[in-house]
Amino acid sequence: MFNIVLVEPRIPQNTGNIGRLCVAGWGRLHLIHPLGFSVSQKEIKRSGMDYWQKLEVIEWENLSSFWQKHPVGENHFFFSTKAQSNYFGASFSDECFLYFGREDAGLDTKILEQYPNQTYKLPMREGRSINLATCVGAVLYEAIRQNLQLLEGG
Repeated sequence: MFNIVLVEPRIPQNTGNIGRLCVAGWGRLHLIHPLGFSVSQKEIKRSGMDYWQKLEVIEWENLSSFWQKHPVGENHFFFSTKAQSNYFGASFSDECFLYFGREDAGLDTKILEQYPNQTYKLPMREGRSINLATCVGAVLYEAIRQNLQLLEGG
């Protein structure tokens, strides 16, 4: 399974859609607090539809507690519009960790500076950005493309 790590997400509908992507796309969802919503909010359940109860979702008090359990290694990838490298160049493996930041602020700059060789962006017009769920979907399905034979058991 792939690990989608949402660091302090703010919009419940995005998280619901990402949860749905995880169920369909061999993913497990990690939510790093503080969140901008409650996971019991109806907006998150409505976006995730009937997929939410099938989702493996793990909540973490903060990023430090997450990293105590899952120390950053070469299978951790960070996504930001501020990155220099395009995500098409990343080699994703099963059980990799794909990090995405807050909708309004992205990932902390300190993280991006600490792991520049593991930080990637999606190509898009300068000055533009796409919805968080769309970004997660693009990256997750690139990881699936790279690992499809393994995922399907062949």
